[in-house]
Amino acid sequence: MKKIFIGVAFIAIALTACNNNNNTTEEKKSADTTHMAAMPAPATGGSSVKEIVEHYLHIKNALTKDDGKDAANGGKALADAFAKFDQASIIPEQKKTYADIVGDATEHAEHIGMNADKIAHQREHFETLSKDIYDLVKAFPAQQTLYKDYCPMYNNGKGATWVSETKDIKNPYLGTKMPTCGTLKETIK
Repeated sequence: MKKIFIGVAFIAIALTACNNNNNTTEEKKSADTTHMAAMPAPATGGSSVKEIVEHYLHIKNALTKDDGKDAANGGKALADAFAKFDQASIIPEQKKTYADIVGDATEHAEHIGMNADKIAHQREHFETLSKDIYDLVKAFPAQQTLYKDYCPMYNNGKGATWVSETKDIKNPYLGTKMPTCGTLKETIK
């Protein structure tokens, strides 16, 4: 009886955490990025940060629907956008940030692209890719408002973050099982 009570208490706590998506906290923007000028990559000759973010959001939205095939298409497009990114007109701080993330982010996008039938594996790579995309959008002033969201239940309760284009929680880690599990952590402008 004691084990049942503890199990029920744990489930109640977990569900409370996941249904708490109306609690928002605004994190302060990093001082390192406030001095960076808005200098998006040129529209011709290569991809832009905006295009990279669009492909990332494609993956995120596919994972929220448990659609591994569509996530794979987004992963392939994202890897291609990283390969075509034109660094010619970005400032040195942005080049450093880009250089720090491009290798890992491309690898994660490629893994997502090659594993259409393994959505759990795609989500593992999406977790690290999300950290890279967050760093990217912080270094390159957003051309749109984005949101950093957090799911406390993913990865056996270790949690994970992602970047979203909507305030509404649409969880890419738990998909259709728990689509609104998570909280808004930061608005990125």
